[in-house]
Amino acid sequence: MKRKTFLIRSFSTLAGFFALPTTGLLAHNPRGDQKNKPFIISTWSHGLDANIAAWEVLIQNGRALDAVEKGVRVTELDPDVTSVGVGSNPDRDGNITLDASIMDEHGNCGAVAFLQHIKNPISVARQVMEKTPHVMLAGEGALQFALANGFKKEDLHTDSSRQRWEDWKKSKNNEPIDMHNHDTISMLAIDNNGDISGACTTGGLAFKHHGRVGDSPIIGAGLYVDNEIGGAGGTGVGEVIMKTLGTYLIVELMRNGLSPQAACKEAVMRAVKKIPDAKDLPVYYIAVNKQGEFGAYGTNREFEYAVYTENKGNTLYRAESVY
Repeated sequence: MKRKTFLIRSFSTLAGFFALPTTGLLAHNPRGDQKNKPFIISTWSHGLDANIAAWEVLIQNGRALDAVEKGVRVTELDPDVTSVGVGSNPDRDGNITLDASIMDEHGNCGAVAFLQHIKNPISVARQVMEKTPHVMLAGEGALQFALANGFKKEDLHTDSSRQRWEDWKKSKNNEPIDMHNHDTISMLAIDNNGDISGACTTGGLAFKHHGRVGDSPIIGAGLYVDNEIGGAGGTGVGEVIMKTLGTYLIVELMRNGLSPQAACKEAVMRAVKKIPDAKDLPVYYIAVNKQGEFGAYGTNREFEYAVYTENKGNTLYRAESVY
């Protein structure tokens, strides 16, 4: 399947659910002796192609920041991925609006929200991080910043995205927004120096209200990295992730000794406990710690994530879930 080589590994629990093999809880190691580098983890099956591009950076001793940017750009430019970048599902008014964030090993971060007409919002987010004193730019201001920094204003629609909007207007215009129609890509990478960076980019919920911004550009919600501890990324319904600051929570749980797997599970369970309808919504997390151990967890069995390591290559897993 193109250049992809992947394996879906599933393990049944007593309840018949899929589970990711983990090594259990970890004691916090303040020295951060990283044992599994380079390393990449990303959300969904489209993460496989993104991982390949990111891996090319890492094996040339590139920086994790460069790897995650290059990796998720692949997904942003893929018109067959209808929830990220070019060809994303439009909002209720037919506009494609994009959100993205990026965070490096020094704690620097940048984000764009409600950005239109730019194919690679992750690269604009990096420019916000590196060329301004700000963390986030939004809307028209983000667009003007992008144009001033050499990005080209383009039509992000494809024939398919236009047709999906036309079909939605005819059949579902008066129905509630489908909170299950999503699929952000979040990516975390560890380079040969043991440094961690992350990226998160999305087109958001299909047929959302014009102006809606999800969790992806919110540092601590859709993405968080602490180079002493690890990183986490989210995907699913941004409203739930924003209400619980899931990725920040996961990193703090890892700081206190939990493994990435246990921390992801706790973040999902906390959302389910605190938000009445969270159990019926897709909420998913990935995480990696400084030792190179990783984990993932979600509210249901739909969640797949891709991991690239030297030993196992580019591998697709199905995450353990609540239900």
